[in-house]
Amino acid sequence: METHKMDVKGGNEMELKTELVELMEAVASETKTTPKFRTVLKRLDRTLRNIEPILRESGRLSKVLDRPEQETEMFVKYLGNGKRLVMECSGINCLIVNKKFVHANKLIHLDHELLRFFRVELQNDMSVSMRALTEIYDLGEKMDQVLSTVANRAGGFLSSCSVPGLPDFIVGLDGHLRELKRILLKDDSQVVTVSAPGGCGKTTLVKMLCHDNEIKGTFGDNIFYITVSRTASLKTIVEKIFAHHLHVKNCEFQNDEDAKNQLQTMLSQMGSEKILLVLDDVWGESESIIRDLKFPISGYKILVTSRFLFSSIGSTYHLGLLNDEDARTLFYHLAFPCDGDHIYVSDDLIIKMVKSCKGLPLALTTVGASLRGQGEHKWRTTLKKWSEGQSIFDSNSELLISLRASVDALEHLPIAHECFLDLGSFPEDEKIAASALMDLWVELYGLDKEGMYAIECLLELSSRNLLNLTVSSKDASELEGYCNEHYVTQHDLLRELAIHLSSQEPIPQRTRMLIEIHGNDIPTWWIEQTQQLMSARLLSITTDETFSSVWNDLKAPKVEVLVLNTQGKTYTLPHFIKTMNELKALNITSYGIYPSELHELTLISYLSNLKRMRLEHVSLSPSVQSISQLKKLQKLSFIMCEIGNALESSAVDSPMSSNLMEFEMTNALESYPIDSSPMPPNLTELEFNGCYDLKQIPASVCYLVHLEKLSITNCHELDALPKGLGSLSNLEILRLHSCTRLASLPESIGNLHNLVFLDISDCLGINSLPYQIGELNGLRVFKMSGCHGLEELPTSVTNLSLLEDVICDEETSYLWRYYENDLRDMKINVVEDDRLANLMKIVG
Repeated sequence: METHKMDVKGGNEMELKTELVELMEAVASETKTTPKFRTVLKRLDRTLRNIEPILRESGRLSKVLDRPEQETEMFVKYLGNGKRLVMECSGINCLIVNKKFVHANKLIHLDHELLRFFRVELQNDMSVSMRALTEIYDLGEKMDQVLSTVANRAGGFLSSCSVPGLPDFIVGLDGHLRELKRILLKDDSQVVTVSAPGGCGKTTLVKMLCHDNEIKGTFGDNIFYITVSRTASLKTIVEKIFAHHLHVKNCEFQNDEDAKNQLQTMLSQMGSEKILLVLDDVWGESESIIRDLKFPISGYKILVTSRFLFSSIGSTYHLGLLNDEDARTLFYHLAFPCDGDHIYVSDDLIIKMVKSCKGLPLALTTVGASLRGQGEHKWRTTLKKWSEGQSIFDSNSELLISLRASVDALEHLPIAHECFLDLGSFPEDEKIAASALMDLWVELYGLDKEGMYAIECLLELSSRNLLNLTVSSKDASELEGYCNEHYVTQHDLLRELAIHLSSQEPIPQRTRMLIEIHGNDIPTWWIEQTQQLMSARLLSITTDETFSSVWNDLKAPKVEVLVLNTQGKTYTLPHFIKTMNELKALNITSYGIYPSELHELTLISYLSNLKRMRLEHVSLSPSVQSISQLKKLQKLSFIMCEIGNALESSAVDSPMSSNLMEFEMTNALESYPIDSSPMPPNLTELEFNGCYDLKQIPASVCYLVHLEKLSITNCHELDALPKGLGSLSNLEILRLHSCTRLASLPESIGNLHNLVFLDISDCLGINSLPYQIGELNGLRVFKMSGCHGLEELPTSVTNLSLLEDVICDEETSYLWRYYENDLRDMKINVVEDDRLANLMKIVG
């Protein structure tokens, strides 16, 4: 009896080996020649290769066969049937979709039976990766679900969507899910884009949506989920839809147009069923693909996730960052997966670490995971390194790779790439005036003087979610400068990314030097390398309120743009700027509560090549008049400055006052000595904005014969303009917005024959316009909303033959309608009047 058992077992062993070898040969042959079943066959081949070592070792195979004889014999027969099943693959007509599904399902079942029969030995085999084994099971189960769903559908035409699974732990997205679901189901837009920077959880949110019961109840199995690569074409995306959701892999399209037409035909055949096409991770260069996938099919929606904004296509849902509570919950889950681990780390350290991640889910995930199981010492040293200037990206490559991808996508826009890196020049968590960026970029990259190309860079970065552009004026005109009153904000980690990417080269070789000084702690490299020349074209130095303005020498003769950021009550300019002979743009900004008092302003007079200077939230002294020596200065901006008597002509030893009086009375420009003016003589742009103590504009402004743009806005103490304003013969743009105490315009304004844009909106004190306003025969745009004291217009406005746009409130519009027949090209644009805002301007 025992001998008989041995014979049977030996016979089964031989037969099993034979059948398995023949099955392996059949799988290898069909994999090469039958592409339509290649995915399933490759999985089966992988399983057989894992089993092969067991076949070679009789002892181990005997253990496998040490089970009821009947079961072993049945399995041997099953292998024979499996070989025939594999050999039949090449004969299956995949145009008959149901046949392909049924056959693929049989192959997957064969794979499962192999794994089940050899499971114990496979699990004990050190040569078999348990991770790979689990992957095989998961893939098999997912395909089983897909194929069984399709096979059970009437007609067997489409498969259910293979929506990726959800992470084990999700926090902070429930509210976003409700709002996104509302937009998708209620909004009339066919395309809805979920937009946010990398690492914010866009894909997770959309997966949640696809798994939502209400969404599944609406779209059923007609949810097509496609991950779009950067190099994707319309043709490849349609191929994915046919391959992954129809399981027809041999579809060949002649071109994109053919693919588009066939997809539209296929979707149209679905009748009244609703369809959701999900395009995950779409890049900016693929915008045209989204447009091509829009079809006039009722119930058909497209949901897009992207780091970019596609504002011209459908609706956009902006996914924000996590709030403090949700951020801590997510971080805690990654850093302390087991209860009790947190006892080794204080709550204070956890709060600081969470705060450093700035609410970005990817940062919270990667930083939390990196600190899992680490002691408190590791936490403290990590925070200390970051506080000393080491980047968070130095220890988190995954975070760096994810966020950097958006920047690397600018490779075909090199100037926009550089513009992004320049954003690291400004302090953390502060608004950046768009016009300040324009000044930097125009000079650094040789863009047009008007800044239109610079504006394009700004809009490009905004469309890619690399910055946030806030529009402060809905009725902004191109003539006055699109970004004149707009500002930029940026996520702290994107700012840190800009700094990190700018700091990869050795310090002397960097083209962009971004320096932060805390207290009087000058960086060591600066102290040690005072004699070494820097190559930087842009230099930014940020100091806090405790900095004593004691500077070490710095040799940076190639600097073209200098950005000085301070918070102190007093601030002394660094003496080394005297050697910056190539400097073209200077930006000095105080971010403190009170304006910083500037000292050593006379150093500016050494900057002979300076073209643009911006002073923001600083207190000026008469020494600022040394700027009059800057012959090349073209643009000068005073933003929220405390001006006092700094620009008064009496501050300079010259007969300016008496001569100016004579000029204003007689309009004799020749009698005034231009050399004594406190203003640079060749200015083309002059800006005063929010200078709260500015009561009078220096009369010397009237001698800036090259001036093209004069902007005096939000200066609520200003009550009069110089009488000689009309001498600015080249002036094209005059902005007087929100000068609430300004009572009138000078009569000489009629001499501004080149003026094309005039803005007196919210000048509440103006109750009449001079008759000479009609002599502005070049005026095209007139903004005057909020001029509630104005009761009538002079009849001379009928001479404004080139006037195209009048932007005003409803009350003022009636005054202009009286002259519509005389001004046939004029368009009256009524804007909503905000009385409360006007009141706040006066109170402010």
